[in-house]
Amino acid sequence: MKDGRNGGRKEAGDEELEEELEEELEGELEEELEELEREEKELEEELEEKLKEEFEKLEELKKKEKLEEGGRRREEKEKLEDEKLEEEFKEKLEELEEEEELEELKQELEEELEQEDEELEEELEVLEEKLEEKLKKN
Repeated sequence: MKDGRNGGRKEAGDEELEEELEEELEGELEEELEELEREEKELEEELEEKLKEEFEKLEELKKKEKLEEGGRRREEKEKLEDEKLEEEFKEKLEELEEEEELEELKQELEEELEQEDEELEEELEVLEEKLEEKLKKN
C-alpha cells in the first residue's frame, strides 16, 4: 500500500509541479506578450511618425513645385508683358519718327513756300517796275 500512497503523492506532486510550471509559463508568456505589444505599439508610433514626416516632405515638395510652376508662369507672363511693351515702344518710336519726318517735310515745304513767295514778290516788283516804266512812257 505504501507504493500506492507514494504513487498518489507522486502524482499529486507532479500535478502541483506541472501547475506551477504552467502558471510560470503563462506568466512568462503574458510578460512576453505584453513586451511584444509594447514593441508593436512603439513600432506603430515610429511608423506613424515616419509617415507623418514623409507626408510633410511630400507637402513641402508639392508647395515648392507649385511655387516653381507659379514662378515659371509669372516669368512667362512678365516676358509676354515685356514683349508687348517693347512692341508698343517700337510702334510709338515709329510714330514719333513719322511725326518727325512729317515735321521735317512741313518745314521744308514752308521754306520752299517762303522762297517761292520771295521769288514771286521779286518778280512782282520787277513787273511793277516794268509796268510803271511803260506807264511813264505812255
